[in-house]
Amino acid sequence: MKVSKSAFYDWSKRPGKVFGAQEHTPRRWMKELFRQSRSSLGSRKMMKALRMGGVEIGRYRVRRLMKCMNLKVTQRVACKVTTKRKHSDAVADNLLNQNFNPVAPNEIWTGEVT
Repeated sequence: MKVSKSAFYDWSKRPGKVFGAQEHTPRRWMKELFRQSRSSLGSRKMMKALRMGGVEIGRYRVRRLMKCMNLKVTQRVACKVTTKRKHSDAVADNLLNQNFNPVAPNEIWTGEVT
């Protein structure tokens, strides 16, 4: 694990952290708020939402808790316009007029350009 023996023994002698009820409540709310926001709630808005819920908490504590709980914000990608049409270009006439059932073979031909 690439840890020295002295560091391992020092770590094993330390007592485990015990979280009280005042620590569990914000953590539960933070997980739920983060899930509801689809992983887009940062530390500032998370702090404001927790304060509106009655939890007195600071932004840097929220940041620390989010880091401990591995809550990483992912930005959503905006819808990108892939087609830009010039309105001056000519538009082909609608020859089918929603009549997609030809009565004879080779009457209607289609194609696709992507």
